[in-house]
Amino acid sequence: MPSADTVGRVCADVDLDGVRLIARQVYARLKRGKAIRPPAHGLMAAVLDGHESHATYLRCCDGCLQRTIETRNSSKVQYYHRHVTLQVVGQDLTVLLDAEPIRPGEGELPTAIRLLERVLERYPRAFDVIMGDALYANSTFFNFALSHGKHALAVLKDETRDLWEDAQSLFAGMAPVEIQRGRWRAECLDLEGFTSWPQVDQAVRVVQSLERSTVRRQLDGREEPIESHWAWVTTLAGAQASTRAVLELGHRRWAIENEGFNELSTRQHSDHVYRHHPRAMLVFLLLAMICCNVLLAFYQRDLKPALRDSVSMLHVSREIAGELYQYRCGPSRAPT
Repeated sequence: MPSADTVGRVCADVDLDGVRLIARQVYARLKRGKAIRPPAHGLMAAVLDGHESHATYLRCCDGCLQRTIETRNSSKVQYYHRHVTLQVVGQDLTVLLDAEPIRPGEGELPTAIRLLERVLERYPRAFDVIMGDALYANSTFFNFALSHGKHALAVLKDETRDLWEDAQSLFAGMAPVEIQRGRWRAECLDLEGFTSWPQVDQAVRVVQSLERSTVRRQLDGREEPIESHWAWVTTLAGAQASTRAVLELGHRRWAIENEGFNELSTRQHSDHVYRHHPRAMLVFLLLAMICCNVLLAFYQRDLKPALRDSVSMLHVSREIAGELYQYRCGPSRAPT
């Protein structure tokens, strides 16, 4: 098997456009095979999020970001890499489309806009809504989405902004709509037509949710009530997406954490640095995303439900890895 140094040297010389072309071909194959299906509300969503791939005190490259870590006796300069990733979220299958590194001196939002410009050119009809966390409740992001014929949805947290205050004053006299989501019961407030955010090119909509459930504590078996508060701002009108649809879209934003970054780090080992070089690290990340997409599609679409209930995706990935090692390193067999 090739050494880690060999893998690192190869990744540093690989053409990025060629790797992204492979990712696009995988997506096109899945789309043609109807493996990527929209949820019940009919809206395909793309999720944006930033992620830190690794950090070190020992090595630095042209793509490294820097921060000072204060300790008890001194301070150290730490070098780290972050990237913005875009993932398409379907009914029961997610696909990681592309990633873009955050450059030194640059924030996450400009990187996300640069990533979107490339993705929208290569995947113009892959999604209808672009979603993000509270960082993306930004007029630049919302206007960019609208100018490219897409809707935007982001978490609304800033309690000092006029939009938040106007929404709270209007919600005060409304009766909530109750929606059941599995074991969670949500009390939702929904209003559109807000012009309190004049920097955005059209009126926006605010959906707020108070969600309650119970959890059984393992120590004593006692059921304890839990609740969470959520609010989202979106350009989707009520005729395009119901309150339940906005609620489901808002919570599916977590797919990029659960089915994206966690899968990449635990099964594809994307946090391992084979070579500390900006191109090598990005190439390996893109290759890991392709592997993650293929593995998830195989598990969700090729395996029968009974088999999926009996074995985990980690078990399947280890079986595949074992077969690959046996094919690559096992003794040669005479043809039969």
